[in-house]
Formats: sequence, structure tokens, C-alpha cells
Amino acid sequence: MTTRNPPQSMHTFSDDLLGQHDATALAAMIRGGDVSADEVLQATLARARKAEPFIHGLVTPIPDPGSVTLPGASSSARTSPGIFAGVPTVIKDNTDVKRFPTTHGTAAIRPRLAEKTSPVARQLLAQGLVCFGKSTLPEFGFNATTEPAHDTPTRNPWNLNYSTGASSGGSAALVAAGVIPIAHANDGGGSIRIPAACCGLVGLKPTRGRLIDNDAAKSLPVNIVSDGVVTRSVRDTANFYHGAESYFRNPKLPPVGKVEGPSSRPLTIGLVMDSINGHRTDAATREAVETTARALEDLGHRIIPMDVPVAASFPDDFARYWGMLAFGVRSNGKWLIHPSFDKSRLDGLTRGLDKAFRREFYKLPGTLWRLHRSYQHYAGAMTNYDAVLTPVLGHTTPEIGYLSPTVDFDTLFERLTRYVSFTPLANATGAPALALPANLDGHNLPVSIQLMGRHGEERTLLELAFALEDTMDWPSMIQDNLQVVTGSAS
Repeated sequence: MTTRNPPQSMHTFSDDLLGQHDATALAAMIRGGDVSADEVLQATLARARKAEPFIHGLVTPIPDPGSVTLPGASSSARTSPGIFAGVPTVIKDNTDVKRFPTTHGTAAIRPRLAEKTSPVARQLLAQGLVCFGKSTLPEFGFNATTEPAHDTPTRNPWNLNYSTGASSGGSAALVAAGVIPIAHANDGGGSIRIPAACCGLVGLKPTRGRLIDNDAAKSLPVNIVSDGVVTRSVRDTANFYHGAESYFRNPKLPPVGKVEGPSSRPLTIGLVMDSINGHRTDAATREAVETTARALEDLGHRIIPMDVPVAASFPDDFARYWGMLAFGVRSNGKWLIHPSFDKSRLDGLTRGLDKAFRREFYKLPGTLWRLHRSYQHYAGAMTNYDAVLTPVLGHTTPEIGYLSPTVDFDTLFERLTRYVSFTPLANATGAPALALPANLDGHNLPVSIQLMGRHGEERTLLELAFALEDTMDWPSMIQDNLQVVTGSAS
């Protein structure tokens, strides 16, 4: 639904050569010679200059559109044979790309130029994507909104007064606003799916080990981090994972392969409406899930209510692990991140998580054991289900400031645990999970749903996504009644 007096929004879709094309279409146009990669890049940078004063999705300056050679993206990279050859993108600013700075969204370190490109970024760029900048995130990706205490917040293109989610908020904002069709994201507690949900995008957190692990994930006692992308179309996400397998495929997982549309196979899909932490999902989110459930039933699938497939201790265990990560950063930042690390400049959320963990550090051994066991709990619960339908978030997207790290920690922590109550399960268990748009709330903001799958079954989730994309009237920045900002930022 839409409001009678729609809010200010910002998108850059126009009749330029980018149009409303997704990454798959742009790559096909470049391959066919209809446009050149340099023309696409220049049009992208022109859109970035239009959007950035409003959304602030980049932490690096917008390069000169006339530049032929960009840092981290040589001419040869723009003509590489990858599935997305010549399509511009950004890499999230917690992932190294050679000659770009990496800041991790914090004021606690001095920006440094990366000496090499990280393995997971190489896997992304091997598909021919052209990196022209780094996207914003909250400090070390700990928050569920992209509002770093030391910098301008990243704003939601659908309604500039609202959050983009996090931690891949800059990537999601740039894709939703039409600057780029595909962007790097990573997910340690929902950081692909949350911003995808807030911005009306497709966001798949893959099975643990599907892509090359990023540098941080390799050192974690429980690897909760997966990399991926946010996109505006299911086929872009499907093509990304197909292309990624040509660079690296984990032999322990079944291949995703090339997914091009829905399957006719009827599935049994579990339905979870309320989170394990006891908070009831709000009305607009419930409506989105119920609408999707009806659409799936109409497609011939069987929907069965089920219990959350994990132990009751999971919310406390995951929160404690979250605190452990903040403790590790605050205690060892000079060694783990950069010698310039200054813990006195950490934001209130990182300091609060660290303090909370210190009070309960003696519980860590049991926490780690249970988090490791969550893989088996989830796999066992999924024996009779092909997928699970849930909300992405406990309630609709909040306004800028509601989850700011400047909010009192106890208040902020309570707000976060109510809001981020569905996504962490897939991180601990390593299962694939996919965020998809469903409808709009009363503030013209997308409301999304989550589909979780069995380990290694991204293909099933993508087939369901294709079916829902064909069947449901997903919200669109172009078609919906939005008051679009076109002037200069004030």
C-alpha cells in the first residue's frame, strides 16, 4: 500500500543507457556491443554523483567519470570474460581491494590503502565486475543500521528519513537507488538480508563455505560470516552464484548450477511467524509473510506451521558471541586490524557489547559448544521440510536514529534484539537464507520475507524466488507512488 502524502525518496533511474537494467542485461549489452564498458561506467558515476548527497552509500570519493583506469579496476578487468564483464559495482568497506582504503566503518583506525585484494573480493571481481568504490557499513558491522557515530548516516532511498539496515547498508542503498545493479555484501548476523529487506532487494546468505571465506571468518571459533551480493532481480543473484562456482566450488556442497526459473516440484515449507526470543512480529511484517504463504500455496506448495528449529538458549548464546567479537576487537585491534587502532574512539555499541561480554565471559565454552551444535539441531529439524518461511525482521524498518550507536546501550541492545530476531539462526547453523520483498508498509518502505533452506540447497531457494518474483507484485521504486528528490541535497 502507499500513503496519501508519500515521503521524499531518491532514485536515479532514468532514460540514460543504464535504464532499469539489471546486471545480467547490462553485461549482455556490453558483450553484444550495444554499449561499451566505459560508457556504462561513466553513466554509473553520473548516477552516483546524483544519489550520494542524499543516500551516502560510499566511503570513497566518486572518481572522475572520464577516467579510463580506476584504482582496483584496470581496463583489462573491464573486458574480462566473467558473467558480469564490465558491470560496475562496489565492495563493502570491511573487505580489502588493492589500492582502496579499508576503514571497517570506524573512527578507531586510520584509513589504509590495501596492499592486495582479499580472496573473496577476487572471486567477486573474477566475474568481470568493476569496482569503483567502497560502500558504507556501521562500525565493524556490529549494528543493524548504517549510522556510524563519526559519519553521515546512510539513508534509505525509499524514504530518506529511514534506515537502510546493516551492515551492508551502503551497498543496498546504492543498488536500490539505481546507481548500480549489484553490490558486494557480507553477513554475520543478517547483514546481507537485513539491508536487502529494508531496501526491497534480493539478498541471499549462502551456505557456510559456498564462497571463499573472507579473512575474518577464517579466525572465528564459530564461522558465522558469509559473503554474497545484493541485487534487484532474482536472476542476477542466481547468475552471480553460478558465475562464482566457475572460480571456486566447494566440493563438500552440491553445486548451485545455473538456475533460470522456478521448479514445478511441490515442496513442504515450514512457517515460523514469531521469533524464539518471545517478541511478537508486528502487523505489517505478519501481513507480508502471510501474503507470501498464500502465494506459495497457490503455486502448489504445502505450508505447515513449525517451531523455530533451534534450542531455546540460542538468542542468549548468539548475543554472547556477538559480545565476544566486540571484546576481541577492543582488546586486540592493534594486532587484528591495524597498528593505528585506538580503542578510545570506538562507538557506544562496540563498547557496550564488550562490557556485557566481560560480565559473562565464563559462559563462553558452553556458548561455543551449543552454537556448534546448532548445525545438527537445524539439520535434524529440516528433515521433513524443504524450506522455511519466516520474517526477515521482527518489525518494519525504523527511522534514522532509532538504532544509532549514540543511543544508551541498554536501550539500544533491547531494540536490536527485538528487531534482529530471525536472521542470526542461519549464521550459526551455516544454512542458506534468502530475503525477498513482499509489499510496502505505511511509510512506503519495503517489507520482506525470509526463506531458509537445507544446507547446500541454495538452488531450491532460488527456484522459489523465481516463482515468487513471477507471481507477486513486488514493490518497485519506479512504479510505486513516491515523491522523488531530484534537486541538490540541502
